[in-house]
Amino acid sequence: MRQTWRWFGPKDLASIDDMVQAGVEGVVTALHHVKTGDVWSPDEIATRQAQVGVMNSGASSGLAWDVVESLPVSEDIKKQKGDWRTHIETYKQSLDNLAAAGIETICYNFMPVLDWTRTELNHQLPHGGTCMRFDYVDFAAFDIFILERAGARDDFPEEIVAAARERFAAMSDETKALLARNVTFGLPGSTETLTLEDVRDHLGEYDNISADRLRSHYTAFLEEVAPVAEKNGQRLCCHPDDPPFGLLGLPRVMSTESDYATMMKAVDTPANGITLCSGSLGSRPDNDLPGMMRRLGDRVHFVHLRNVKRETDAIKSSFHEAAHLEGDTDMVALIAEVLREEARRKAEGRRDHQIPMRPDHGQDILDDLGRRAQPGYPTIGRLRGLAELRGVMRAFEHPSLGLGSGA
Repeated sequence: MRQTWRWFGPKDLASIDDMVQAGVEGVVTALHHVKTGDVWSPDEIATRQAQVGVMNSGASSGLAWDVVESLPVSEDIKKQKGDWRTHIETYKQSLDNLAAAGIETICYNFMPVLDWTRTELNHQLPHGGTCMRFDYVDFAAFDIFILERAGARDDFPEEIVAAARERFAAMSDETKALLARNVTFGLPGSTETLTLEDVRDHLGEYDNISADRLRSHYTAFLEEVAPVAEKNGQRLCCHPDDPPFGLLGLPRVMSTESDYATMMKAVDTPANGITLCSGSLGSRPDNDLPGMMRRLGDRVHFVHLRNVKRETDAIKSSFHEAAHLEGDTDMVALIAEVLREEARRKAEGRRDHQIPMRPDHGQDILDDLGRRAQPGYPTIGRLRGLAELRGVMRAFEHPSLGLGSGA
């Protein structure tokens, strides 16, 4: 696997120098400052490539922009409203511009409204560090009693509604406000300016969009953009829903192995592929990550290695971000399957035999605790995760084990 690191640009508290010292081989980044729906221009792409290529001293970093995460799909495209046709055309132009710059792997998601959802961004762990956490009861309390979404009670089991009512009654005003901020952190726009009415407006746009209809909109999007990516020699890879089950009455279409198989069949080209995120998919007990890699690996173009600890056995469950080798996903088995797929591709002579991987998320430990980094992206926590994952990879690649390397 090609070891990469996500970087949010010059404002990221993790610097290019940090990545060089961590020993990563490539960078995953995006033009976060460009408005969704606008074209990524050649100049903007070249500027980001130049930033990735230089250290603070002015010396070459030896790193390149390997993977885009993410080239965002607008809400208009997902809903097929407003400027959605124009946005598809700008998406195609951005793909062309990225291809001209030599960038072939493009990660995106098709989650309506929410990019991800957590109820705690700094959950205290027994060792003194912190992590992100999704508490199903807290989320129910937000949905039913803070947001007061119509029909919310019907989306939760009776025992969860009762527990949420009790928990909400014990919350201070400050706790309620913090919970609302945490949940809306994954919504579009600034979490400082989104009101509950803003959230209701976003959700209202999906009142008449079922999962089947959203899936048809997704297919229509892929039918337009996948041929462009194929022409350019690019690989599109969709990130799964996070968490991979329905929330806030919104449809979900990329939560299970079946979802991925359906979309790959709908637009059957190697350019239409998968970001296998073991953390997002691993939040459901019925998602078999090593098996998914084995069965779908031909179209896996990007891997996020992250682990979570589920707190119940239910499909919709509370969970928290675990250390990379300590959660419910058998990370060693998953890495073995990725390396097998790489070896298979190499034997076939595929150009994309080496699959980019990044250590996804991490617990805030040591100096991370005072840095206030992007939630989920601490420097030291991710460095620990990368070191652990690298050790597993190196062991498997030893000649005595016979798995070989995809490199």
